Amino acid sequence: MLSIIALQILLSKGSDFGWTSLLSIGLFVGFLIFGFIFYRIENGNFNAFVDFNLFKNSTYTGATISNFLLNATAGILIVSLSLVQLGAGLSSQESGLLTLGYAIAIVVFIRVGEKLLQKFGARKPMIWGCLIVGLSIILLMQTQLMTDTYKILAVIAYTLFGLGLAFYATPSTDAALSNLPEDQAGAGSGIYKMASSLGVALGVAISAAVFTALSGNDGPIEWMDGLISFAGRQDNLAVRQGALVALGLNLVMVILAIISIVMTVPKHQKTN
Repeated sequence: MLSIIALQILLSKGSDFGWTSLLSIGLFVGFLIFGFIFYRIENGNFNAFVDFNLFKNSTYTGATISNFLLNATAGILIVSLSLVQLGAGLSSQESGLLTLGYAIAIVVFIRVGEKLLQKFGARKPMIWGCLIVGLSIILLMQTQLMTDTYKILAVIAYTLFGLGLAFYATPSTDAALSNLPEDQAGAGSGIYKMASSLGVALGVAISAAVFTALSGNDGPIEWMDGLISFAGRQDNLAVRQGALVALGLNLVMVILAIISIVMTVPKHQKTN
C-alpha cells in the first residue's frame, strides 16, 4: 500500500512538485524501497499475501500483464473528456454524453466474448479486443480536427473501446485461471483482479500526469511544431497536443498488451 500510494502521488502531483525535486525523488525512492521490502517478505512465504510462484506460469503471467495494460488504457477517458472540455468548451454533461456507447457496448457484447472464447479459444479474441481498443485510441488521437468532427469520432471511439474490452474480458480471464492448479485458483483470481484495479488507477494517473504537464504550457509544444497541422482555433494548441501525446502513450500500452498475449498465450483449439 505504501509503495503504490507513493507512486500514485508522484504520478499525479509530480508536475506540481517538480519531477527532479527532493520530494519527487523521495516518493520514487519510497516506491522502490517499500516495493522491494514487500517482495522480500512475500517471496517464499508459505502464507504470502501475493504468491509470486504463480508468475512461473507463463500463460497466467502474460494474461495478467495484458489485463493490467489494457485496463490502464482507461486513462483515455480522463484525457479525451478533459480535451473536449478545456479545448472545445463542452460542458461536463455534453462531454459525458459522448461516452454512452462505451457502457452500452460492454453490456451488449460481453457475452459475445464468451462465444468467441468457445469457438476460437482465448488467444484470438484477446488480440481482437486489443486491436479494437487500439483503433478507438487512434480515433481519439485525431485532436487536429474541428470540434464537430472530433465529437463524431469520439462517439465511435468510445463505443469501440467498450466493444474491445467486452471481447477481451472473458477470454483473458479464462486464459489466466484455467491454466492454474485448483489450489492456486483463488490466489490467482485475486491477483488477476488486483491487476485490473491497479491498471485503471495507474493508467488514469499516468495519462492525467502527462496531459496536465504538456497542456499546461503557455504555447504549443516545440518538438511537435510543424509535424501536424491543427485546424480551427490555435489558442488551445497545448491542450490538443498534450492530449495527442497522452493518448499515444495509451496506444503504446495496447501494443505491449498484444505482444504479451502473442508471446505467452498458446493457440488453443476451439472449445464447446
